[in-house]
Amino acid sequence: MSDIDLRHLRSFLAVAQKRSITGAGAVLHLTQQAVSTHVRHLERSLGVALLVRTSRGVLLTPAGEELAAGGATVVDDVARLAERVRAVADAQAGTLRLACCPAATSLFAVDVADALEEAVPGLRVTLSGARHPRDELRLLGDGQADAAFMWLPVGDVGLHHAVVRSDPRAVVLSARHPLADRSTVTLADLAGEPVLRPDVLTSPEAERFWLADPRPDGTPAPRGPLVPLVEDCLLEVGRGRGVWLAPQPLEAVLSPGNLRWIPVTDAERFDLAVVWTDRAPQPLITRLVAEVRALTGHDQRLHAA
Repeated sequence: MSDIDLRHLRSFLAVAQKRSITGAGAVLHLTQQAVSTHVRHLERSLGVALLVRTSRGVLLTPAGEELAAGGATVVDDVARLAERVRAVADAQAGTLRLACCPAATSLFAVDVADALEEAVPGLRVTLSGARHPRDELRLLGDGQADAAFMWLPVGDVGLHHAVVRSDPRAVVLSARHPLADRSTVTLADLAGEPVLRPDVLTSPEAERFWLADPRPDGTPAPRGPLVPLVEDCLLEVGRGRGVWLAPQPLEAVLSPGNLRWIPVTDAERFDLAVVWTDRAPQPLITRLVAEVRALTGHDQRLHAA
């Protein structure tokens, strides 16, 4: 018996799914003859009959059912292996792929990429924009990014992290809000304010942190409406539907004129971190963390504390 050709296996799996050689050809963009040829070659390689052709399409033999049940896993495993191999090759060639939400990192991501390429001859840094933290996790999980910039906590998702910046927390209020003219507020001042929740956070732990839940006196944070994106939080705050707790630096990139960003003096700060997977090229990650900390001054603040 010769080795199984993955092209032939993919054709068979498409036939098994569609129960039709013609339908499989349409999905694979192959002619009916090509699909039939692939299946015949596969049957010869395995030495078994996989299909029974009928006037209404095809039926799978017991051997065909067994191959259909396990074959998809084999194809997926090979695809994931190929992605890992490409990631290793990129690392050896000096490529570092970073995922980032523009709102969180636009103030320094480009500078970091430029500084890394200047500091490491031959290195190429690519930046992939992500709309929200869940999107960043998808890019990391799919092997499309080596590392990402994310605010902690992320949750128990099997990733490594190193803090590179610490940001004060602010509350975003409507300009019509009674507290809008204050220079600072406390969490007690916000005790009755429902906090808007963008549906983009990566874990229940992350949501509790963004809500500052529980409050210092042990009471639960008032939960406001759940909205699809961060931008929707700003719209709802502007309409007086609640408040939003967020890292202060976002004011520079998310600051419509009808909103006020006011520091919350007794709330925990947000830690921004480089987050990476086991597959990431560790020497480049170490250099990345060092360069970001140098740019943000994080190490100096730690020594001064």
